[in-house]
Amino acid sequence: MSNLGIFDQTSQLLHKVLDLRQQNQQVIASNIANGNTPGYTAARFEFAEALSAAVGRNDGKMAATHARHFPLSQNNLDQVSGRVLRTPDQSGVGDGNNVSVDQEMLNMAENQLLYEAAAQMLSKKLGLLKYVAQDGR
Repeated sequence: MSNLGIFDQTSQLLHKVLDLRQQNQQVIASNIANGNTPGYTAARFEFAEALSAAVGRNDGKMAATHARHFPLSQNNLDQVSGRVLRTPDQSGVGDGNNVSVDQEMLNMAENQLLYEAAAQMLSKKLGLLKYVAQDGR
């Protein structure tokens, strides 16, 4: 995101969410592509907890109730990168592949909906900037 200072914290957060959702989509797509690969272990991309911590929304901890109380630091958002976790197949049945294509398709649909919601919110924010830049016309 630009350092021009015209993008507010919400825009920066939405930009980061879009990046992380895109990475999650790639992990899910990889799981689906390897649905029939013997010994393949499904991967999960986790970032929600780290993102919540970056914006100060940890359960049981203090949270910002006003935009000026705890300013969202760009450095905190830059540090959120997510991580890929793999859980080996422990069923002992089959070829060691633990990918459920149906579950992966559900995960993909959910991730896509959340990506589109974030994209629409960012589009609205940019639309407001455009409106202001055009002097309200």
